[in-house]
Amino acid sequence: MRDSAAGWNAGDLDRFMRVYADDPATSFVTKDGLIRGKSTIAARYAPSFAGGGNSRGALDFTFLDFRMVGPEHALLTARYRLTPATAGGEVVQGPTTLLFRKTDAGWRIVADHSG
Repeated sequence: MRDSAAGWNAGDLDRFMRVYADDPATSFVTKDGLIRGKSTIAARYAPSFAGGGNSRGALDFTFLDFRMVGPEHALLTARYRLTPATAGGEVVQGPTTLLFRKTDAGWRIVADHSG
């Protein structure tokens, strides 16, 4: 997750998305509903990566809980924080719950619920 945040902060969408499973069933809950697939999730984030950096601010996480929910799945509960790059901008923060699956490529997010 720290490398994913570093990708966000560097304006590198591919690095930010590397932690997501490349699976059509990978899901992300938005205020508008559920979207599926790594490429669809990346497309949702892409506009904030336009022009280098990330227009939504610097990302960091506070990890609250991590537990195994089976031999190949783990659940991470955290708070995300977006600190604006410009003075006077508002800090955006909220909860995130991430379900990881162990793959040949390492641990990857298969379900993301960030509020």
